[in-house]
Amino acid sequence: MTTTTYNTVDSALPPDDDHPYRSGVWQAQTTEYDAWDMPVIGEIPDDLNGVYLRNTETALFEPIKRYHPFDGDGLLHSISFEAGEARYACRFVRTDGFLAEQQAKRSLWAGIAEHPSIALAESGKGARSMMKDNASTDVIVHGGQALASFYQCGDLYALDPRTLEDQGRASWGGRFPAEGVSAHPKLDEHTGELLFFNYGIDAPHMHYGVVDPSGELTTYVDIPLPGPRLPHDMAFTENWSILNDLPLFWRPDALADGYYSNKFHRDMPSRFALIPRHGDTCDIRWFEADPTFVLHWTNAYEDGDEVVLDGFFQHNPTASGVERADPQYKGFETLDMNVLGSRAHRWRFNLVTGQTSEEVLSDRCTEFPMINGRYGGRRHRYSYEARCTEGLFAFDALIKRDVDAGTEELIEFGEGVFVSETVMAPRTGATAEDDGYLVTFTTDMVNDWSECVVLDAARPTDEPVARIRLPQRISSGTHATWAPLEDL
Repeated sequence: MTTTTYNTVDSALPPDDDHPYRSGVWQAQTTEYDAWDMPVIGEIPDDLNGVYLRNTETALFEPIKRYHPFDGDGLLHSISFEAGEARYACRFVRTDGFLAEQQAKRSLWAGIAEHPSIALAESGKGARSMMKDNASTDVIVHGGQALASFYQCGDLYALDPRTLEDQGRASWGGRFPAEGVSAHPKLDEHTGELLFFNYGIDAPHMHYGVVDPSGELTTYVDIPLPGPRLPHDMAFTENWSILNDLPLFWRPDALADGYYSNKFHRDMPSRFALIPRHGDTCDIRWFEADPTFVLHWTNAYEDGDEVVLDGFFQHNPTASGVERADPQYKGFETLDMNVLGSRAHRWRFNLVTGQTSEEVLSDRCTEFPMINGRYGGRRHRYSYEARCTEGLFAFDALIKRDVDAGTEELIEFGEGVFVSETVMAPRTGATAEDDGYLVTFTTDMVNDWSECVVLDAARPTDEPVARIRLPQRISSGTHATWAPLEDL
């Protein structure tokens, strides 16, 4: 293995740190690497060409009061493949908040579990304001740039997808929304368009937009909601974009006092806004369904008079009835998807009758779904999901779901091995939906290393096609993406 150290950032965490989201599988990292000629078990396929990107939340300084894993700074990992070779890079996203705290050598913003007033900074961002825009949630590639995003809405920070060179912030021709952009903007690989939303405490509480392949904002409209909501993801079909108003949101009485406390309203329906891709507010069609909260959607598509939406129905979104964590770990019980009761689910919205029907797709706890991106907004058969670790926000296995056959294949990696959100990378010249590779990063707590693992997507339970040793054991985190070589 050939490695170079690009930089080591400042950090001031205790050497014996035992915080569950700054140690173990969430051990914080401070070194930015480039690596090539990495050891490989198996063989990197010649027809695997593109880049796998993953975002992680990384703690660097003690919090002002209480640390939550979503408070960490964005650390992007990139492994690019071309003609049987692979190169790796990792870089912190140089957000304004990251740079300010590096200079101050301390935390300056309150975390998600704290009242914003304890911040030492004079300004902040986010749907509730006064947060650090850490760009640590999601990453997507659009217009040849990797765009890192923040779940509570902020700037989109641009980097070169392969080298992770800092390329500033997305501007969209000077029309980047003042309200920011939420994590989970969506790329339609067929049109090259980027679809996005944002949300906040001020009316209309949500906006929706479209950016064309050249990076120009072409659509930006209000999605009026009854009050502040907490949407996390969106979906799209060839003709429709799907946004949501779910009955888990900040308590209005607490909000009036400047606090951000969630409540699940079991007596309220889930509501879904279907808007034509380039439509206006007056074109929205609202549908109602059973109350729940959904963190992530799998995909959506059109089926005759119906729009079909797959995602993960939570049966206990606020961990009701579950023993609360130690006060210093406030709210950590809601990080366990097993507690929240996350299950694969399908909604059907009938455009003629206005009715919604629903069905359960699985009784297994999974989340963080990925599909072959070429099927985004089109009918899909396969999804690739992460099995949720009990008691910890982490993933310890993968599931390949065949929604047509109603079957699941379980892919395990051994005791003490955790996986990342796993992309499906179509092989060059692919002719079928699962004709390609699953690519993921593993964190092996037994051997104290990380690998990039490449599996045959059609036969994922077979031995890995390739296992590539990375220069360091990497932290658990959230989201990932795949971009084919032609998009770079």
